[in-house]
Amino acid sequence: MCHIGSSEPHSLWYILYTTSGIPDLPDFVASAVVDGVEVGYCDNILNDVKPRTPWITGSKLFQDHPQHLQWLNSKCLLNYYDFKATIVTLKQRFNQSEGVHIFQRKNGCFWNNETGEFDAFNEYGYDGEDLIRFDLKTMTWITPRHQTVITKHNWDSDGTSLFWKYALTEECRQFLQLYLKYGKIALQTTVHPSATLLQKTTSAVVTCHATGFYPERALMFWRKDGAELHEGVEKGEILPNNDGTFQMAVYLNVSLINDEDWNRYDCLFQFSSNKDNVTTILDRAIIKTNQGLSFGMYLQTSTVLFCCFLSWSVQLF
Repeated sequence: MCHIGSSEPHSLWYILYTTSGIPDLPDFVASAVVDGVEVGYCDNILNDVKPRTPWITGSKLFQDHPQHLQWLNSKCLLNYYDFKATIVTLKQRFNQSEGVHIFQRKNGCFWNNETGEFDAFNEYGYDGEDLIRFDLKTMTWITPRHQTVITKHNWDSDGTSLFWKYALTEECRQFLQLYLKYGKIALQTTVHPSATLLQKTTSAVVTCHATGFYPERALMFWRKDGAELHEGVEKGEILPNNDGTFQMAVYLNVSLINDEDWNRYDCLFQFSSNKDNVTTILDRAIIKTNQGLSFGMYLQTSTVLFCCFLSWSVQLF
């Protein structure tokens, strides 16, 4: 993954995946993410794109650009057929007949509107391992798997590289700028979290939980005397809330800490801009326990599926 400039770039991420051997669930899922916020979703059961954020559904984007929604819907359907055919081919190449298998593509772009710097990526995976990726600088395909060497040679010579250069550098940039235009207020809004210290009554672990923050680009860690602490610390993932905000948690094993040293520890939340930090001192008086409460009420879980219907349909593998 790339990092552009000193200021934070905007991003448009796509991931699509198709599965084999998993009953009772959609076997094709796609969604798009702008600056860490899922903005659209489709699967093979819905068959069309569903907006995921209020600034998409409540804006004039689709009124002003009705062809854009039609285009996305057609890409969702065409990618479904392409990816289902591809996973059949991959199972043959890997000599597989049964079991659960997942084929995935991640692609997108990064654009810094202050510096003008731009970068993009496109990579495929199969069953959780790297399969093949596009090197935009050399306009060639790179694969660590012998099963896709033939694909690399074909895509290097049949025009696929030129297609993806256009999709990544032109379409992705245009779409990102379009979404930023209509989601400007929401995407540039910063919402600070509420931070809470939590502890199960029988546990030596204190959880620092921050929820309700936006955007997603944030860090949180335990410190001792102002320095980031690594011993006895575990970090959780950033998870989405139902209202479009996010939550995260970090865990500290306080059995390693002397009673008189507690005030030397704190939990720091900060956005990637390093502005407006939220600091919570390790203090027994403010720790909430699960006596009479459901500890799970503080922690929501959900899955964000990133996927891509960025480009026109292309023959895969």
